Amino acid sequence: MRVTNKPILLVEDDQVDMMRVTRALKEIDVVNQVVHRENGEEALNYLRNEKSEKPCIILLDLNMPIMNGIEFLQTVKKDERLRRIPVVVLTTSDDQQDKLNSFNFGVAGYMGKPVDYQQFVEVMRSIDGYWTISQMP
Repeated sequence: MRVTNKPILLVEDDQVDMMRVTRALKEIDVVNQVVHRENGEEALNYLRNEKSEKPCIILLDLNMPIMNGIEFLQTVKKDERLRRIPVVVLTTSDDQQDKLNSFNFGVAGYMGKPVDYQQFVEVMRSIDGYWTISQMP
């Protein structure tokens, strides 16, 4: 199987969570570069930059300053060039409206961020297993 060199776009304002995602991906042998942006506006700028390689998947937090995850998702899914990139929400939110809004705007998945690190690794493993991040063409 061929390993893609497409990056993973992580849209996350919390530095600790960003480090947890990066560490968990390494632990499960996902070698893709992780491109980190701290809010939806920065992530959109990255995605719309012609010089930026489009990611194989977007891991999205919901609660962020400037442009939150729902606003970002709504914008991405309206953009013909970006709408097919799978977006998986990774959040601490247990608000049912957040979940409903996310699915209404076409997320590929909605995962809670467990506090326990090993459970977090398993969440990342399930995302990789379903989307086969490390083996997507």
